[in-house]
Amino acid sequence: MEKIVECVPNFSEGRNDAVIQRITDAIEAVSGVRLLDVDPGRDTNRTVVTFVGSPEAVEEAAFRAVERAAEVIDMREHQGAHPRFGATDVCPFVPVAGVSMEDCVEIARRVGARIGEELEIPVYLYEAAASRPERRNLARVRAGEYEGLEEKLGDPEWKPDFGPARMNPTAGATAVGAREFLIAYNIDLNTMDRRYANEIAYVLRERGRWKRVGNTEPFYYKGEVVRFPEDGTYPCGPCDFVGGSFEELERHYREAHGGDLGKRYEDLGIDPENPSGPVFIDGLFTHVKGIGWVIEDYKRAQISMNLTDYKVAAPHQVLEAARSEAAKRGIVITGSEIVGVIPYAAMREAAVFYLRRMRKSTGLPVPDLMETAIQSMGLRDVAPFDPEEKVLAMPRVDGPLVNRSTYDFVDEVSRDTPAPGGGSVAALAGALGGALAGMVANLSVGKGEFDAQYEELCSIAERAQQVKDALVVGVDDDTSAFDQVIDAMRMPRDTEEERQARQEAMQEGYKAATRVPLKTVRDCRDALALCVEMAELADPEMVSDVGTGAHMAAAGAHAAAYNVRINLRHIGDEDFNAEMSRSLSALIEECEALKSKAVTKVDAVLAASTA
Repeated sequence: MEKIVECVPNFSEGRNDAVIQRITDAIEAVSGVRLLDVDPGRDTNRTVVTFVGSPEAVEEAAFRAVERAAEVIDMREHQGAHPRFGATDVCPFVPVAGVSMEDCVEIARRVGARIGEELEIPVYLYEAAASRPERRNLARVRAGEYEGLEEKLGDPEWKPDFGPARMNPTAGATAVGAREFLIAYNIDLNTMDRRYANEIAYVLRERGRWKRVGNTEPFYYKGEVVRFPEDGTYPCGPCDFVGGSFEELERHYREAHGGDLGKRYEDLGIDPENPSGPVFIDGLFTHVKGIGWVIEDYKRAQISMNLTDYKVAAPHQVLEAARSEAAKRGIVITGSEIVGVIPYAAMREAAVFYLRRMRKSTGLPVPDLMETAIQSMGLRDVAPFDPEEKVLAMPRVDGPLVNRSTYDFVDEVSRDTPAPGGGSVAALAGALGGALAGMVANLSVGKGEFDAQYEELCSIAERAQQVKDALVVGVDDDTSAFDQVIDAMRMPRDTEEERQARQEAMQEGYKAATRVPLKTVRDCRDALALCVEMAELADPEMVSDVGTGAHMAAAGAHAAAYNVRINLRHIGDEDFNAEMSRSLSALIEECEALKSKAVTKVDAVLAASTA
């Protein structure tokens, strides 16, 4: 799987386009990085930049951006509405695909160390990268802002994690962290009344809303606000319980509502010793911030949200809750909008949710999954939505061979060139075998006689997509695998040292060229296993497709095995050859057993139907 990390640094400059350009130029100068968004704010005098790439590339680009910002921004002259304490105010790293939060924490720490040591800027680690619990919250780390930084640095409790414990007058300090992916998500209403958008936003968001009584149906905002009484009692937000002390209410809240009331009060700014003001009722989702607004260009109100952990509060879950709340109030949700980009995992989860609700197969190709999510969530309601541009880490197969038309590919195989050859054809045969197993599973879903097998069929279809995609990638991998051998053959061989180096490189090249077709055999084995599962379930009218798939996958396995064996002839490493031969023999034996099982079942069904 491709490894992708997102970085979203915030710079304390939002008015000077030339300064912003110099910072983004430093980011784009790093190979392997894609700049996704540059969002300057004139009032806040702050620019949010979003870029993605491989972990190594993003790490280097982030450091260069901080370095450039320190050169072109002077915090002594900065004024803006947003809290800030440095030229690069915050620099979070976000896992997108193929990397964990722990990986991003390590990146944050390495970048933070470089900033502190090489640029002499005080660095504080925050969120998942925080060195201690009290530093997780960015607001606490940044408290006092730039103007209070010198005093803060003099406090031993606020010694920076990296860099000097002294003021950098022009660059200030930088908070470097790791966090989950933030999805900026808006839900569209069939009204321009902002109150209606707020009405639903307050139900959804973690902060919740003021508790009200009386005229709260259907519009809660029309009720009378419940405030903390002056008699020292403690009303519960979610229910009618009233505690005689904070401790009593805290215990009730934990037992009845499963929450931490101390943290809840802290987040709301309520003093548990002397509460005052409105009592708050909980929102439906944690990790959701939301408010209502009106977009004149769209001629409608929107619920504008930040989903700060889509693994806890997924966009489709929030949307369905909003649809339910809107229906209670006679409001129609016409669609929704992703601002910026969204991870593939979130889109796939949405597609699977809606497909399962329709009792349709979840084992569809990636483009079909994306279209299901787009249509179900109304993501083209107010703006275009191109998954190629909007979805991060979407699986795709790109290659000079697999992107050819069928006729072009066959022509290419037939030419007087060694590649593409048998290895690529083997991978394609296996891919077609897996695809046929998936096709029969998908055709079976939705038929009444297969309702009891819905989960099993979805599982087969999903696994068939995975093995099909792996084998399609193998079409190009097999051709490119031999490139290492060709490169070695072209190495100089005038001296003994050069000849030795050339021979060693050729050996490594042949080993690499051997591992690729062996993987093809393994993937064909997996395709055959799916054909066996499907042969046991398939409608008699579709067993011929299952049998065809089994023959194709078996042919792919045997063809790929030829490529393994012919490469072994050129390898002098006896241990390697023995290991490869053992693995190959075991895999081919498995393939033959699976093919026999699938074909025997298919033949029996066909014989019975023609008797």
